[in-house]
Amino acid sequence: MRVGVDPLVCEANGVCVGLAPEVFDLGDDDELEILLPDVPESEADRVRHAVRSCPKAALTLEE
Repeated sequence: MRVGVDPLVCEANGVCVGLAPEVFDLGDDDELEILLPDVPESEADRVRHAVRSCPKAALTLEE
């Protein structure tokens, strides 16, 4: 599974960071950083939830 972000759509709301902090982080410049683009199985459910919960639908998931 691989997760990505469209930086032109992302507003850095941080919902994904709250749901999966091991995978997502907001930098000092309020840019979303994906720490683990190749999602480990242990984080898969949290990342799926974060993708579904993104208020701007800026996250993508390839399974």
